Amino acid sequence: MTTGAANNNAASNIIWIGTYTPDGGGRAKGVGAVREHQDGSLEWLGTAAEAQSPSFVAVHPKLPMVYAAAEQRKKVQAYRRRGSFSLEPHGEPQPAGEATCHVAVDPDGRFVTAACWGDGQVILYELDADGGMMARLPAAPSVDPHASLFPGGPRQSRAHASLMLRDGRIMTTDLGHDTLRIWNYEPGTGLVADHEVALPCGSGPRHLVEHPTGNVFIVSEYSVEVFVVRPEAGTYELVFRGPATAGGSQEGDSAAEICLGPQGNFAYAGVRGSNIISVLEIAAEGTELIPVKDFDSGGDWPRHHLVRGNWLHVAHERSDNIATFGLDPITGLPGPELHNLHTPSPTALVGAG
Repeated sequence: MTTGAANNNAASNIIWIGTYTPDGGGRAKGVGAVREHQDGSLEWLGTAAEAQSPSFVAVHPKLPMVYAAAEQRKKVQAYRRRGSFSLEPHGEPQPAGEATCHVAVDPDGRFVTAACWGDGQVILYELDADGGMMARLPAAPSVDPHASLFPGGPRQSRAHASLMLRDGRIMTTDLGHDTLRIWNYEPGTGLVADHEVALPCGSGPRHLVEHPTGNVFIVSEYSVEVFVVRPEAGTYELVFRGPATAGGSQEGDSAAEICLGPQGNFAYAGVRGSNIISVLEIAAEGTELIPVKDFDSGGDWPRHHLVRGNWLHVAHERSDNIATFGLDPITGLPGPELHNLHTPSPTALVGAG
């Protein structure tokens, strides 16, 4: 293997870590970096870029660029990768909304979206040829992002995540309004509303993932459930609702993340409070999620988790660690904990390549 190929392989084994720093009640110094080894173990490399509460990060699909939400500062910052795991700021931070908690990048590298939990804004930033962020483009005024689909008193809109759909549209979650919003991207304008899907009142949709069938799986923070929406003639419809865990949720629980297994026949949902990861079988051609087993996540407050190959890495915000498990490719179930890495206040795990 040539030295260049070796360096590229090493770079692809990097995982960026979103964190909370002291301004967000955490103990980190900025965006962290770890290396994943062939046995699944993780090696702490250090702080890739000092930043204030970069609670979620996203990676450009083609360029050596990383984007981070500065949650407490109400900004989004672009970084350029230098070497295997160092990041340096690229341009000035762009203004966002209250409690900017999630960022995502278009698969074609045209734009970045930011979801703001504090005020419900979903913001789009177009990217230049170098991956730099240009001026923000708020959601088009044709839709009021604070108008709840449910009757009753006022409810605060709380956007939480964006998902780039394979058909080119964008789906976002709104915990406050129990709503999924589907948008189209119009160059120079930003996000233009397509349609909405109402989930049960009080469920609080948080994170989501697209299955190879085109169906989208959602985990709800408040009700600790999973939902499946299916595209029908261009419009998504709710086709499934079920519990996110095999043993039921406990008082004080809140669901956090959902992701797919390597073969696409299992999903994994994280629940804070009970501190578990639930294994769910994907059934009925991707229209049902059936809980199989809950297992201890390996720490306190599993904020986010990541499947890479047959490894499952779970980031624990409060116990300052990432626990790693091997996944059985047939049953989807994890084996005993393989590795436990100390790292301060991890909130997101995102593969570098």
